[in-house]
Amino acid sequence: MENVAWMAWTAPTAVFFVLLAGTLALMTWLALAYPEAERVGILRIPTTRGDRLFVSLISAAVIHLVWIGTAGTDTIATIPVGEGIDVSSLWLATAISLVFGVAVFRTV
Repeated sequence: MENVAWMAWTAPTAVFFVLLAGTLALMTWLALAYPEAERVGILRIPTTRGDRLFVSLISAAVIHLVWIGTAGTDTIATIPVGEGIDVSSLWLATAISLVFGVAVFRTV
């Protein structure tokens, strides 16, 4: 049980879930305001916004799990606020996930 300490609620985790909720709200609004026809991207299969969102979310989960398994969540910087705020390397995985998500929405 000692090995599950990394599963604690962290700032990157909170940002991820806030962005996820915001994305779902935005996708719902877009679906209602601007109905979409299927689009064929680099995969050469018809996809909708929902399909691309699903691929992006699964990819973000895999990127974060691989990152935690290989690089860990060690502190890479400390922001000098009060006693200092540690910045986890998990922020880099989050940035990679966001860039990959944008790429999926633009090309798939």
